[in-house]
Amino acid sequence: MIFENIQRLCEARGITIGALERSCGLGNATIRGWETSNPRVDRLKIVADYFGVTVDALITGTGN
Repeated sequence: MIFENIQRLCEARGITIGALERSCGLGNATIRGWETSNPRVDRLKIVADYFGVTVDALITGTGN
């Protein structure tokens, strides 16, 4: 669910997951890996800050 929420945010802003990873200083395919595993909180916070949303919004999909 987290990956899908991030994917929706990327689509709404016209950026790719790869571009998001580069902008946030994350390794290649880090976010895609969140499809099957849980992200570290510090990395999730970086992505939330990038989009200007809360970590809770990334997790639940509310407020996006």
